[in-house]
Amino acid sequence: MNLKQSLKKELTKKQLSLLPKSFDVIGNIAIFSDLPKELEKKEKIIGNKLLELNKNINTVAKKTKQYSGIYRLKKVKIIAGKRIKTTTHKENNTILNLNIETCYFSPRLSTERKRISSLVKPKESILVMFSGVSPYPITIAKNSKAKEIYGIEINPECHKFAKENVKLNKIKNIKLFKGDVKKIIPKFKKKFDRIIMPLPKTGEEFLDLAFKVSKKGTIIHLYAFSHVNDFKELKNKYKKNKRIKLLKFVKCGQYSPRKYRICLDIKLI
Repeated sequence: MNLKQSLKKELTKKQLSLLPKSFDVIGNIAIFSDLPKELEKKEKIIGNKLLELNKNINTVAKKTKQYSGIYRLKKVKIIAGKRIKTTTHKENNTILNLNIETCYFSPRLSTERKRISSLVKPKESILVMFSGVSPYPITIAKNSKAKEIYGIEINPECHKFAKENVKLNKIKNIKLFKGDVKKIIPKFKKKFDRIIMPLPKTGEEFLDLAFKVSKKGTIIHLYAFSHVNDFKELKNKYKKNKRIKLLKFVKCGQYSPRKYRICLDIKLI
């Protein structure tokens, strides 16, 4: 029985029609990203029913403020279960500790992180910009034979969890840097084989910075948000750039109606 079916006696037909079809699960915390105001008086009933149906979930929360600010953080309100915001999330042979409110993390990118790790060749030197609690570096370290992985994160809370997660996963080839990529990258005296830029809203603004630590053959995974009507224009933009070759255009999940998170796999030529 799914959540909607189980709430037929508690909610009206109108309320049931407003019930979100999906929710995110990070560790043992379920998060509704779009619980309508019309269901506010019923949210505790909804949360408790979700706990009843999913024994692996201990806490149910709803997003009260969308991702914002330099750290890309959201605000959440716990509506049922344990009043905790820190959890342990498992994916792709990794274990990640984080706070859902003080750290940006999307479980929806699990498949994409696995895809990137599968592309890594032995002995590659990799840079992950905006690395958060280190899901990309750790997934790559655990699922490839990369030589070294550098991660840069400006949020001190994420950086703290990232260091903890590296130890938790018993990884030796990750180097973490706390601070602004604009200040840290120019200090590097090396070039990378692969660069990952998981900042879809403004990532393109940092592309020239990535070029400075790239060499011929470096592969860059640049993320962006794009409406389906703009796909062709976005592809053409990078096809026309004579410094690079567009290898692949990957849809990494729907962000809003007809708008997707995109990964552009590009190679310096």
